[in-house]
Amino acid sequence: MQFNSLSDFIAMGDYGAYVWSSVAIVFGALAWIVVDSVMLKSKTLKAIKQEQERAEKIRQAKQQNSV
Repeated sequence: MQFNSLSDFIAMGDYGAYVWSSVAIVFGALAWIVVDSVMLKSKTLKAIKQEQERAEKIRQAKQQNSV
């Protein structure tokens, strides 16, 4: 399909509202996925760090008890 002007392209043959709202929904969902993934990664790395610190404290306590 060929469009004569930018306004014809935006109107999409009177289906512009459906087309552009669908595009907005898809990009919104993709943005949500990216943001959620970044937040989950941060949360997971923080939990791993806390677990490693806990394991180190336990190891040090066992060493002190055995001395």
